[in-house]
Amino acid sequence: MTALSGEKFDLLVIGGGITGCGVARDAAMRGLKVALVERDDFASGTSGRSSRLVHGGIRYLEHGQLHLVYESLRERQTLLRIAPHLVKPLAFTWPVYRDARIGKMRLSAGLVAYYVLAGGRSRLHSILNVRETLEREPSLEGTGLTGGAVYYDACTDDARLTVANAVAAQQNGAAVVSHTRVTGILRDHGKAVGASTKSQYSEKTDEIRARVIVNATGVWTNEFTTDERARRHRGSKGAHIGVPRDRIGNRDAITLISPIDGRVMFCLPAGPQSIIGTTDTWTDESPETVHASPSDVDYLLRSANAYFPRAQLKRGDVVSAWAGIRPLASGAASNPTAVSREHSIVTDGSGVVNVMGGKLTTYRSMAAEIVDTVQHALGEDPDRSPTDSVELPGADRASEIARLQRDDATLSEPLAAGLPYTGAHLVYGVTREMAQDLSDLLVRRVHLAFETPDHGASIAARAADIVAPLLGWDDQTKSARVREFKQDVGRMFAIG
Repeated sequence: MTALSGEKFDLLVIGGGITGCGVARDAAMRGLKVALVERDDFASGTSGRSSRLVHGGIRYLEHGQLHLVYESLRERQTLLRIAPHLVKPLAFTWPVYRDARIGKMRLSAGLVAYYVLAGGRSRLHSILNVRETLEREPSLEGTGLTGGAVYYDACTDDARLTVANAVAAQQNGAAVVSHTRVTGILRDHGKAVGASTKSQYSEKTDEIRARVIVNATGVWTNEFTTDERARRHRGSKGAHIGVPRDRIGNRDAITLISPIDGRVMFCLPAGPQSIIGTTDTWTDESPETVHASPSDVDYLLRSANAYFPRAQLKRGDVVSAWAGIRPLASGAASNPTAVSREHSIVTDGSGVVNVMGGKLTTYRSMAAEIVDTVQHALGEDPDRSPTDSVELPGADRASEIARLQRDDATLSEPLAAGLPYTGAHLVYGVTREMAQDLSDLLVRRVHLAFETPDHGASIAARAADIVAPLLGWDDQTKSARVREFKQDVGRMFAIG
């Protein structure tokens, strides 16, 4: 933090989720002097607890949100181009059953609209008969099946997509710090001129001065504004569960309509797991402690079992369950599913630019609009955002990890049986992806915490031994970091 004090930045971004990291990257690439401060780790909030999809949002067509679908489809293609190492095409099968809320004719019309809104830049969907549907996904319930469709979207590693934007911002000259809390906004005659900060680990306090501040803290927005137009009133909770993929047997992604409430949801391939989600319910839970409830888990299990009767999933099959809070721009509707996922940008009376809402998929275009607002506040004509034409960093990750394993054979040993993660992944996370503690590494740089029943607790001490020399940890610090990690995953993956 020493490098941040005594300097004056054009822009201070508070919040290192996908929006804040995207803003920092965009602004730095436009030549602004940028500082980004994150209280925990990049993507430690909602951005790292998504369905890991980069998609147009076909279900938004139901609510007439054509602009959002168009923007999302455009951004999906952009991210496939600038981050091919992080965003991958994914096929979705949508089975249709007798008396379904969305029948084959309606589904076909929706997919035609989806293709048209993509401007022909998407792979064309196919309508399937019963035999073709079951050939694609044999584990589906056959009784009452009338056919289906296959269409194409994309998936991502949400946390590492966020981190890649933070790294890119740093590579373009931004000062980027995590595990540093903004404790207050500094004001001069009512105008916001900076922020006071406190480091999580050193407890060092500092002040950062900036000409413009962007509040990109999502569900924490209320901590930094008193303007009612910018305050978050309610959040929508989205819960997921991960179960062994061989228990379900899905080959690709499957779009489901919950028989409980008619919500569109997904069964998604994720390495050794199938991720089932998501719920969508208003919540007043704290973002620090939000987790899946027993009713969330039961809802997801019952919904999945209706489509995969041979699985007969039970609570004991759940390897992990987690939840995040969507920072929706509006909290007025009785049903959060009907609320638009579009964003809002509000400059409050002190000049702080507050952003709410938005989707993971549209983060890049949202960031471009925010930086336009920042440049206007600086008295500049906005430059064209360059972020749609420059590849995100990290494409060399696999080759760098392989090199680390060749250079030190001990780093090639698996961290957990049956999973692809090794000590080299942790070293890379520290040296190239700004990880500072075990949660950064085992929850977000790799997904080991999601994919083991104990959420990585049994290998935490070994992981600490591997990265301690890089992070300067002595034995006492290693023990503290292991204890903190176990508490962290205990909160995140609790069902209760």
